[in-house]
Amino acid sequence: MKGIVLAGGSGTRLHPATLAISKQLLPVADKPMIYYPLSVLMLAGIKEILIISTPRDLPLFQRLLGDGSQFGLDFSYAVQREPRGIAEAFIIGADHVGDDSTALILGDNIFHGQAFSQVLAENSRDVEGCVLFGYPVRDPERFGVAEVDRLGRLVSLEEKPARPRSDRAVTGLYFYANDVVEIARSLRPSARGELEITDVNRAYLEMGRARLVDLGRGFAWLDTGTPQALLQAGQYVNTMEERQGVRIACLEEVALRMGFIDAETCYRQGARYRNSPYGQYVMSVAEQHGYRLAISA
Repeated sequence: MKGIVLAGGSGTRLHPATLAISKQLLPVADKPMIYYPLSVLMLAGIKEILIISTPRDLPLFQRLLGDGSQFGLDFSYAVQREPRGIAEAFIIGADHVGDDSTALILGDNIFHGQAFSQVLAENSRDVEGCVLFGYPVRDPERFGVAEVDRLGRLVSLEEKPARPRSDRAVTGLYFYANDVVEIARSLRPSARGELEITDVNRAYLEMGRARLVDLGRGFAWLDTGTPQALLQAGQYVNTMEERQGVRIACLEEVALRMGFIDAETCYRQGARYRNSPYGQYVMSVAEQHGYRLAISA
């Protein structure tokens, strides 16, 4: 499975903070926002990841993340010149996807929960259609909404309905079979001139190839699109990290635990940031996994 992170857009709801920088580069607690969606793809076992952003911001992502080898990953980059919809990511990333299935995650979505890696691993194997992830919200009219029957089968999808049929919002994480590229190419722009991801999902639903994974108790899905939501996300991450003594979306730690890098590589990465608590944490994780710093006599 190949991964795609869509980190475009103009972030107008965060102006003036995003006038000069992508919102996905803003800090959430102690790390850039894009670390969070990247960690989700890594937990799903995905190592080849395409990052899509604007012509202005893409060089900044390249400067931050490089080629991904420091995490045992392979990053590539592509431009979305105008915000033409989430589904355009599959057209832009067609060569990257190749003959594989793909996972798309929005660059401003944060997921956290116990055994999340197991949920991701179970649902990323042998994807035959479309796998969506639902989360209960108080205001479903603001989101794409999924309805399931009594057996948990997905029966309808609506985009920001005035009268939602359920409280299950469709999150910004999607798994697709390889034919998603052709489905995206067949779409017509919506009234707002965009290729809508809901239209992709409906196509799979009409073929009987869409299902919903319910992220309920024990999981958190955080949006970061407004100043208040961004602040709340940072507070959540900081609180969880302080209570548990572990860091959420620490890419070096995820890479080490997934077997993408060894303890020495992890330690050397942490040493780059040794003056920050983040770097010190990464070095301590490497030491816990058996790294011992050689001290010359």
